[in-house]
Amino acid sequence: MYKKINSIQGSLILGLLPIIIILAGYKMADSNEYKQKGFVQIFDGKTLAGWEGDPVYWRVENGNIVGEITPATLLKRNSFLIWRGGMPADFELTLEFKITKAGNSGINYRSEELKDIPYALKGYQLDIDGANRYTGQNYEERGRTTLAYRGQKTIIKAQSADNANGTVQSKIKNNAWTDLTVIGSLGESDALLQQIKSEDWNTCRLVAKGNRLKHYINGVLMSDVTDNESVNGKSKGMLGMQVHVGPPMKVEYRKIMLKQ
Repeated sequence: MYKKINSIQGSLILGLLPIIIILAGYKMADSNEYKQKGFVQIFDGKTLAGWEGDPVYWRVENGNIVGEITPATLLKRNSFLIWRGGMPADFELTLEFKITKAGNSGINYRSEELKDIPYALKGYQLDIDGANRYTGQNYEERGRTTLAYRGQKTIIKAQSADNANGTVQSKIKNNAWTDLTVIGSLGESDALLQQIKSEDWNTCRLVAKGNRLKHYINGVLMSDVTDNESVNGKSKGMLGMQVHVGPPMKVEYRKIMLKQ
């Protein structure tokens, strides 16, 4: 009887081996493909080496970066996990993310780190939220707010010397920057919404080249900004992931690859 069970178990293992090898091969091929295109892996899948954030909110679990807010750790201000590997200028970033329904997060780039607030960034953000009201839009954290809603192609107007002396708040209305022009449509926001998976893994691609910033979700262009402003616009800066003030939530990131 025992010999028979062991024989069956052995057969099952042998039967599964080709599948395991194939899946491992796909993963390796996928990673090698990115590396051949000049991408570098900036998250090792095991530790937060090269990253810095508040350990109350950030950890590695099951090979993923996890940002989590619990009932006991509610935030008073947004907090970031910051990549310490440099200040990317022109770059392409690819990754996968998954977020709970009540979640609010985002990927900040070309950002500056605030000196008086721990783990706080100011700058461009590829917005991500669990309800997918904002996912894919371009939002400037602690700055000009919304620079392009999902489905918009915009140009941010250059500021004159006189305008540059004015306050940023004077040009913000309903949490959006007013000194811009919508020059095209990438599709209706609700139609683009159908391309985003709820509470499941989504792929993200962020392309920053010169003053043009493009956000893709699952291969679909969601927002496209050309920032002609030299006063508030940035050509390089910090990269980081956000956990946002609000109810308990969980966001996960994996397969983070950067090409500069």
